[in-house]
Amino acid sequence: MSGAYTHRPVLLEECIQSLAIRPDGVYVDGTLGRGGHSEEIVKRLTAGGRLVCIDRDWQALEAGRVRLAPWAGQITFLHGNFADLAALLDGAEIGQVDGMLFDLGVSSPQLDDPARGFSYMADAPLDMRMDQQDSLTAWTVVNQWPRQEIRRVLAQYGEERYAGPIAAAIDKARQHRAIETTGQLVEIIRGALPAAALREKQHPAKRSFQGIRIAVNDELSAVSRMLQGAIPRLRTGGRLAVISFHSLEDRIVKSELAAAAKGCDCPPSFPVCVCGKRPQVRLVGRKPILPSPQELTENPRARSAKLRVAEKLDV
Repeated sequence: MSGAYTHRPVLLEECIQSLAIRPDGVYVDGTLGRGGHSEEIVKRLTAGGRLVCIDRDWQALEAGRVRLAPWAGQITFLHGNFADLAALLDGAEIGQVDGMLFDLGVSSPQLDDPARGFSYMADAPLDMRMDQQDSLTAWTVVNQWPRQEIRRVLAQYGEERYAGPIAAAIDKARQHRAIETTGQLVEIIRGALPAAALREKQHPAKRSFQGIRIAVNDELSAVSRMLQGAIPRLRTGGRLAVISFHSLEDRIVKSELAAAAKGCDCPPSFPVCVCGKRPQVRLVGRKPILPSPQELTENPRARSAKLRVAEKLDV
């Protein structure tokens, strides 16, 4: 089991410092993943402290129970989508907490397991579900969603500039027979791209797979709902730390935290505030925290990571 955990969590030291952990506090790791962040949090808690680990992937939770077994008495494991944060905490009878961490990156074990269908590097059934109890799969998106909706997903979520030709090629291919595997989808994408795009350094299917994965798991909506649910559950002085990995997520995190820090959303033309909204958080640093050059050398996966932190105000 130990070999599975040689991977170092992204921005680990920065996250721990940002959370300003109180030894007797209650903390939430909303994206348990491989458990690296959780382990460093729980190590800093005394017997009176508590950690809540949430993940939508049962495999992550089971692996986490093994890795974090020495601290089992202080940890509550919850299966669910962090978008439903308030309901998950209510169900576990957990009220206000002292800090929350969310790492929005796709868990490495999910990518590494060919059977999950996330990777364009291995041939597997079109799945891409983070929670395998969900009904929507990549197969449904690719084979049943309208061509224009697929184009939107590729362009908006995948930021794929050739979304139109790729969506057209998918639509043409599925007229003959269903597209069953990631390998078949990769070949369709390759065939739709111009030669110049195929010569680019990154894999030609990378952006398309990202877009479809985000659609299958409703990832962007989940981030917004998570942030709106997280801030009210923080105690005064509690910290919220969020790691994003691409511009779409970071835009949502930046926007939601900025709105919570501003409070009033009256039009600028109003002479006085009539909405009554007060700032809920203060931003800890105006700019995101980025990986150090050393971390980028040791862990290329951290390349696009951005950490944003906010502290709850007394409201």
